[in-house]
Amino acid sequence: MKKTFALLLAAGALLSACSNKGGAEVKLDSTTDTVAYIIGMNIGSNLLRMDSTINVAAVCKGIYESTSQRAMFSEEEARTLFLKYVNVTKPEQMKAYENQFLEDIVKSNRSYARTTTGVTYTVDHVGDQNAIPHMDRDTVSVRYLIRTVDGKEVFSSYEKGDTLRCAFGELNKGMKEALRLIGTGGKINAWLPAETAYGAQGDAALGIAPNSTLYYEIELVDMKSGFASTRRKISY
Repeated sequence: MKKTFALLLAAGALLSACSNKGGAEVKLDSTTDTVAYIIGMNIGSNLLRMDSTINVAAVCKGIYESTSQRAMFSEEEARTLFLKYVNVTKPEQMKAYENQFLEDIVKSNRSYARTTTGVTYTVDHVGDQNAIPHMDRDTVSVRYLIRTVDGKEVFSSYEKGDTLRCAFGELNKGMKEALRLIGTGGKINAWLPAETAYGAQGDAALGIAPNSTLYYEIELVDMKSGFASTRRKISY
């Protein structure tokens, strides 16, 4: 419902801005006009997905000037500028926002600390310090949950009544770093920067958007060292 409402707002803002630019309220007097309106809806929807803070009036200016052959940029110039925004400017903006968000957590709660990669954590329970996974060949058993910045729970092994058992190397960078801070039987709560979690790809199946900062609660239930199997392989 919230997404639908936001979509309507974006489409409404686009229609309003373009109508004002045109000097009169648009009426749908024909099938062609209706199709044009639907195209506008699609533009509004795509704008919302791309950047909900975008200057809608500037979008309308681009539409009017392009259709009247008075565009400010050539197609090649526009493509270059757009790709720079998508691949450089926008990620830098999101990175800066994420960094400030994590810094504010540490400043507002002294129980939290940050690692050099930005993983922001508080240890709920310290486990056995003699049983900490280090090698990718180590086998770990973990229970964990994931929430987004807005508090939405996107995964919980607790809810499934399940325990994940896998090679340490199969975990994402942030989870590996968090588990190294506790031992078997320990629990840690950590905010993972996007690049240490699902990165620019996100995970559509879990509902994790690209470049998402995520909150994890992780328990290291058990671990088995991969050293013995590695040593046997070398000896052979």
